[in-house]
Amino acid sequence: MALKDYEIVMVYSLSKGEEAVASLQKKFTDLIAKNGTLGEVEEWGKKKLAYPINYETEGFYTLINFSSEESFPAELDRVINITDGVLRSLIVAKGE
Repeated sequence: MALKDYEIVMVYSLSKGEEAVASLQKKFTDLIAKNGTLGEVEEWGKKKLAYPINYETEGFYTLINFSSEESFPAELDRVINITDGVLRSLIVAKGE
């Protein structure tokens, strides 16, 4: 099966503290590593949101590059959507 390159930007909630952000980030990087090849992980840090999400005005941004089979990003998105503490995420196939 051919691997495809992706990148995901995630915005984590800061309401439960930075330890919660670190554990969520580890959860998702471990999940990606288990189902593909984890690339560069860039922590953009705490930034002001363009508009409030769930009454929060700041979030912790992370960019993760990875390679996986084409079916995995849909599963990753499903897991993200049922996880508390993730305000927003966007998965993009690179090179398209």
